[in-house]
Amino acid sequence: MGLLDGKVAIVTGSGGGLGRTHALLFASEGAKVVVNDLGGSRDGSGAGSSMADNVVKEIEEAGGEAVANYDSVATVEGGDSILKSALDAFGQIDILVNNAGILRDKTLVKTEEADWDAVLAVHLKGTYCVSRPVFTKMKEVGNGGVIVNTASTSGLIGNFGQCNYGAAKAGIAGFTRCLALEGHKYGIRVWGLAPVAFTRLTSDLMGEENEAVAKALDPAKISQAVLYMVSELSGDKTGKFLYASGSRVAELKITGPDGLRKDGFSALDIANNEGDVFLPADQAFDMRG
Repeated sequence: MGLLDGKVAIVTGSGGGLGRTHALLFASEGAKVVVNDLGGSRDGSGAGSSMADNVVKEIEEAGGEAVANYDSVATVEGGDSILKSALDAFGQIDILVNNAGILRDKTLVKTEEADWDAVLAVHLKGTYCVSRPVFTKMKEVGNGGVIVNTASTSGLIGNFGQCNYGAAKAGIAGFTRCLALEGHKYGIRVWGLAPVAFTRLTSDLMGEENEAVAKALDPAKISQAVLYMVSELSGDKTGKFLYASGSRVAELKITGPDGLRKDGFSALDIANNEGDVFLPADQAFDMRG
């Protein structure tokens, strides 16, 4: 018995990296999988069918069931078509992992409008374009479901040279929190994932020749956290964010101290009571461990 027996899952951007390992793990746990991938380069240019086809082949050779889809997540038509692939092939949809993404890392002064628009289109608009039809179908059917949106510490905490990417991922975090509230009454659980993995998207940031890093941050390790999210193992949890690396998983949440409490406080009051207003530095989330 697999943890996902009888379930149908869509994983966007699953022709490689994290998406591929999610899709392979889901299939090994009994899910039927829609492997969506546009097949372009990591900056979003180009397209092709081989990446999705290869993952479908891997799943089928291991005895699982999968179908390929090559639509872009960045259009409403693409999102509708991705859902249609699941319904046409398997007749239902239970799980969606919004994983598709691109990178165009530059400091703000070097970020052209096209770089900004492309990254937000794939990450933020793409999450909307696929989630809306899937969420609507789950609501209509009435059997609940699970949606996992891939955020990032770049959006939740920040990272140099990723204003476009960080803005998109922060937007996804807000989208996730709101959609979790909307889905609660329908049994539709919504999660956020902040992964750290060595993939095509991140290899040059982490050092392409660093085999130790690649092994430590194997994306397959992160997929175990996603399996927890989408399976019955996580119960009725929703609206939560998990940070997951190769050796650590932890909840990420917005928190703060009790703060300065004074009616009509002044700027000087804030300056004189910074210890009450700000969290201690040692309470900040540490991504190194």
